This record gives sequence, C-alpha cells and structure tokens, in this order.
Amino acid sequence: MGAEPRQDSYGRVVGAKLIPLEQLGRPRIDVLVTLSGIFRDLLPMQTQLLAEASWLAATADEDIEQNFVRKHVLAYQNEHGCDLEHAALRVFSNAEGAYGSNVNLMLDSGHWEDEEELADCYTQRKGFAYDRHGRVTQQADLLNRVLEDVELAYQNLDSVELGVTTVDHYFGTLGGISRAVQRARGERVPVYIADHTSGGSGRVRTLNEQVALETRTRLLNPKWYESMLEHGYEGVRQIEAHITNTMGWSATTGDVAPWVYQQLSETFVLDEDMRRRLAELNPVSAARLANRLIEAQERDYWGADKDSIDALRRAGEDLEDFLEGVTGEVAA
Repeated sequence: MGAEPRQDSYGRVVGAKLIPLEQLGRPRIDVLVTLSGIFRDLLPMQTQLLAEASWLAATADEDIEQNFVRKHVLAYQNEHGCDLEHAALRVFSNAEGAYGSNVNLMLDSGHWEDEEELADCYTQRKGFAYDRHGRVTQQADLLNRVLEDVELAYQNLDSVELGVTTVDHYFGTLGGISRAVQRARGERVPVYIADHTSGGSGRVRTLNEQVALETRTRLLNPKWYESMLEHGYEGVRQIEAHITNTMGWSATTGDVAPWVYQQLSETFVLDEDMRRRLAELNPVSAARLANRLIEAQERDYWGADKDSIDALRRAGEDLEDFLEGVTGEVAA
C-alpha cells in the first residue's frame, strides 16, 4: 500500500503515514489483509495501523492509476452507495472471540461435497472487518467483492519447525482464502510462499514448489519418517497429519502434483513392512492415512491407475481389519 508507521516525538508508533508516490517509485497496491484470531487479539494496535494505512491510501488525492487502493474503493463506493470509510475496509478476521476458518475441520471430517463449501466456510468465518478505530463489523459482501480483484495470495514462513504441510492452519487460512478468491474471480490465482527460515532476504516459491520440497525433505525422507516412527503412536499420527494437510492443499488450491500421492502411497501403504509397522504402532492413524489417500483419489486429486488404487483399497481394508481386531497381522 505504500505506507509506513507514524511515530510521535517520543518515538512511539501512533499510526500510519503514506510514503509519497515519487519516493515509493511504483503504484500503491490494493492489499487485502487477513488475520488469525490470535494475531488479532495479541496485536490490536498493528491491526488498526493496517486499517489506517488502507484508509489513508483510499483518501489520498492521487491519480487512481497510481493508487489501486483508491481506484477500487471509489469503484465499490459508486456501486453500493456507501461511505468511503466502509469501502476502504481491508483488514479481515473472525468475529470477536472467535478463532479459525474451520476449513481445516471440514476437510479433516470429510463431511463436504465440493470445494464451494470450503469457500463459503472461509468467508462466513473470516468476513469481519476491523477499522482504523478498532471497531469490527460483519462485511462478508465487501470481502467477496474485494476478493474479485485479488491476483495472488501470499504467506510468510518464518520457522524451520513448521511447514505448510506440518499444521492445518496454513491450508485452512491461505488455502481457504485462495479457494474463496477462485470462486469470486471464476479462475485460480497463483499462491506464493515466502521462506524466511534460513535468514537473509528469503526465497519465494510457488505453493506447488513448497509442497513438493516439504514432501521430499520430510514425508519421503527416511531420516525424517524413521525419526517420527521412533516416537511410536505419536509419530504415526504426525505422518498421517502431514498427508491430511497435503490433501487440504489439493482441496483448496489444486496445487499438489499427482506424483506426491503416488509416492506417499508406495512408501507408507503399499509397502508391506511399512504398513505393518504403522499398524502396530498406531492402527487408528494408519487406517486414516490409507483412507485419506483413497479419498484424494476419489476427489480426483491424484489420477492413480486402476492397479494402484485397487492395491491401496486392499491395503486400507487390511488396516481396518487390523484396527478392529479381525486379524492379528497386516496382510500382504
């Protein structure tokens, strides 16, 4: 948006101010900011600062071709006859006291029919706008309209402990908004991950590249999954969570390559010895893992050949039998 913090005479941050266009050297970009409920609670001043920056850009007396915040705000105002304050809202989160998009919970349960339901869930949960005074109002219609202009979605990674397939928060939020953008625009938009885990200026990857990187370095890396299996029950649960989160990205963005599912199946389910180890350590997660890969195929995220999917279904049935105590060992 071309803004920076404004400080008082004591050096305290008290608001935002615009960087002049001639100093900025580029147009002001219209930015939609979505916050987790935790960040909203912990950083109320920063939330207001971001909202103030969008309001300042919207009210700046500048050429609209050099200020896309103002251009889009004026267009929305003309369409709906609202005031500038309302049209300039760009900071969204949950309602006060609410947390999460619940997209991750829907996907984990498997109780959804198509991806439009995930978009609906996201906009209903995250359609609350926070203004420069800290007030919050439900603005789902405004959110959906602003999403029509979104050309890319973006997320920072700043911890080596967590990747986009490690926790469901990432696909629940970034994936959720990406699916909502696709519905609003009628087309997919690029999703980028900025990796700042190694210091320096970081590196930007597409989501597809990031998922492939994490799949190779974690899930398909014997050093990683053998270390997980040393933790027994919890280790198997972590492997299953990674696979569930990977499918979450397929459901919300479609940015997971088919080879990922093929190799995950070959490594953890179709390999007889590995399947037995997983079942003995944690039969519940082992069965869920196999069923999640089958679900990915049934939702057409994979495109597996008939022999692979038949073998996967037989292996899944073996795991279910083991879980229910029908047999004492996992069959080949």
